[in-house]
Amino acid sequence: MDKNTEALARYAADFRYEDMPAEVVHETKRKLIDTLGCALGAFNAEPCRIARAVARRSVGNPPARILGTQDKSTPEQAAFANGAMVRCQDYNDSYLSSASCHPSDAWSAVLAVGDAMHASGKAVIAGAALAYEGSCNFADAMPREQGWDNVFYDVVGSALGCAKVLGLNQEQMTHTIAFAIVPNVTLEQTRLGELSMWKGCAGANAARNGAFAAILAHEGMTGPRDVIEGKWGLWNLLGCEFQWAPFGGRGGPYRITRTHIKYYPGVVHAQSPISAALQLHPQINADDVASVVIESYWVAKRYTNRDTHLWHPATSETADHSIPYLVAAALIDGDITAATLAEERLRDPKLQRLMAKISIQENAEFEKAYPAEMQCRIVVTTKGGESKSAHVRHFKGHIRSPLTDAEVEAKFRTLTEHVVDARQADAIIAKAWQLDKLDDIGEVLALCVVKGK
Repeated sequence: MDKNTEALARYAADFRYEDMPAEVVHETKRKLIDTLGCALGAFNAEPCRIARAVARRSVGNPPARILGTQDKSTPEQAAFANGAMVRCQDYNDSYLSSASCHPSDAWSAVLAVGDAMHASGKAVIAGAALAYEGSCNFADAMPREQGWDNVFYDVVGSALGCAKVLGLNQEQMTHTIAFAIVPNVTLEQTRLGELSMWKGCAGANAARNGAFAAILAHEGMTGPRDVIEGKWGLWNLLGCEFQWAPFGGRGGPYRITRTHIKYYPGVVHAQSPISAALQLHPQINADDVASVVIESYWVAKRYTNRDTHLWHPATSETADHSIPYLVAAALIDGDITAATLAEERLRDPKLQRLMAKISIQENAEFEKAYPAEMQCRIVVTTKGGESKSAHVRHFKGHIRSPLTDAEVEAKFRTLTEHVVDARQADAIIAKAWQLDKLDDIGEVLALCVVKGK
């Protein structure tokens, strides 16, 4: 067996709730509350309705419930339907290192398998924390923008998290890793051009396939060996060798404590620009703006060509990945919400006129500080020649400027107020904080039913 696969399988098999520090358990609960808020908040979005319709056609034995409803499906299809909701609004947490990922995509798989198995809250906590370790260590090890979509890391994380909930041993973990890696190399073409519904569903598909990988191993299926270091393994495909960074609890912090919780809906690279733009909003009149210069790190290279869809978004999926669109909206409106991404808003002439005055450039010092800092400076020059600027080092929700527990709860309530009433939101949050005391994760999921369902 190759050493990287063996090391990951051994770590996963040895991972225990009892070894997790109290602050890591607490952070896992915070990430659950945030993830459930993202999911329920996107319940009515079209991709989520499609995913639920597909999931309802399958009958599970044992079944897993579809979030927001009392309907049940197979664990794999429930993971997909739930994952589509988690990722739809680009509001779930992010991890940035050499590469990046959204490790909370794995929650949909861990919750679905946990629901089917009536797993305890402690088992789900361990599964989720292990999923973050698996996803994020890949992001630590892999080069940036190598042509793979980052949801590949989430397949592995989801698989490991589900395998932990299922109680798999090291040999079974090895097969789980094989089933996660070999069939699931994903293409970053998902995130180029005019973005489609699949942008928000790719992570859901990763969660579904991760759950399936763990279920196969649980049933005794065996997989190929040497999937990382073998002749046709990952090393060969990448054209380079990599080694794992220290795993959480083994010389390094648990990675679930190192992910950023988004305060605004949009790609993580837009969080600092949005924050800077909101600081400037009270100081400017959009009609009086002559130019807007955004200074950022390497991500600025994506905006060199002004003919791309990032400068002319026509879908909400593209808009939430467009820094100029989100900055223009923040300067005009003084806030960024789900309504900002409504497709009719994309055609607002005032917003489009302001976007035409925006330029984005790379700042060498900001690039040097990345990813520890995700800096942004915005300089607005008025038609009269007056200059106003704002500089953000750590956006709100960054691990160096974290949301308080109260702010995490407030985000949940804001996201879900149109689908659950205040008393129900309080009940879901309270149950999530008690996660380590629950005998069955279904106690949380049973509360997550939207109005009319």
